[in-house]
Amino acid sequence: MVQVYFHCSNLDGTLIDRSGTAVTNLTEARDRAAQIMNAMILTPGAEDWRDWVIHVSGSDGEEIFDLPFTAMLGKPH
Repeated sequence: MVQVYFHCSNLDGTLIDRSGTAVTNLTEARDRAAQIMNAMILTPGAEDWRDWVIHVSGSDGEEIFDLPFTAMLGKPH
């Protein structure tokens, strides 16, 4: 198991994941990133999530991958 962190950012700032999540592989990390994105998107409010990105990093601070929220939302037409 590896501890990974899911930080979310847009041009206005960053939401830091201070606790992280233990995962066994990249697929599990990607699935967890999708769960976090979905929870944030479904939170009631006026936030436009299309310019947000989730950054998945290891415990050493190195970014493993990033995933834009548009991967779940799609792009506006």
